[in-house]
Amino acid sequence: MIKLQVIGNLGKDCVTSAVNGKNVINFNVAHTEKFRDAQGNQKDKTIWVECAYWTDRTGIAPYLKKGTQVYAEGTPEVRTYTKNDGTPGVSLTLRVFNVQLLGKGTGGDNSGGAPTESQPSSYQAAPSQNFVPSASDITEPVDDLPF
Repeated sequence: MIKLQVIGNLGKDCVTSAVNGKNVINFNVAHTEKFRDAQGNQKDKTIWVECAYWTDRTGIAPYLKKGTQVYAEGTPEVRTYTKNDGTPGVSLTLRVFNVQLLGKGTGGDNSGGAPTESQPSSYQAAPSQNFVPSASDITEPVDDLPF
């Protein structure tokens, strides 16, 4: 088995549809890598990965919005096709079996605490970890040490 892991931002909102009675969530992920060419100039190379997540649990779909950073893993498929100008083209497609939201997207939406989806586990929303108690919320004595 070949496994591909992708971390990047969604290029557009996901599309959920039903094909032959099964639900599929389609989205694309862009990963931009920065490097220096032979002359020392800074360059960017962006790789787009088309993702297809076949699942009955589509609860994560509302969170898969343009700009959201995600981690997706699955099995890769390379597809060849003929472009409009007659030249051959190649696309990389990922058949996703696990997708997780990572932090804040570029669209300003905070995805922290949003649900993650994977085939073996059930759908759950992660609890928010942003609570910081103030000094007035602490009720135990300050001079007691926990050890």
